[in-house]
Amino acid sequence: MQVKKEELLHIAKLADLNIEETEVDNYLENLQDILNFADTVNNAPVENLDITIGANEAKNVFRKDEVEIFKDTESLLQNAPDKAQNMFRIPKVID
Repeated sequence: MQVKKEELLHIAKLADLNIEETEVDNYLENLQDILNFADTVNNAPVENLDITIGANEAKNVFRKDEVEIFKDTESLLQNAPDKAQNMFRIPKVID
């Protein structure tokens, strides 16, 4: 498919691009290269290929979420302005 100058200028207008007359040939060439590549990809042979969701079989690499009892509550609460029963005491926020 060959792109015409009028089509390029119409696309530029739709995209609100200001293309100078001296740049038209360069844009035409670049747009034609893009369309040729898209045509190559569209015509790539894909028969007899397995369906894939992703490029690799990556698994969750994060550690398992496990509950642990925190052992050093004294150092945790040492800078607390107010504490009670090994917890931070905060002002009441709900009536």
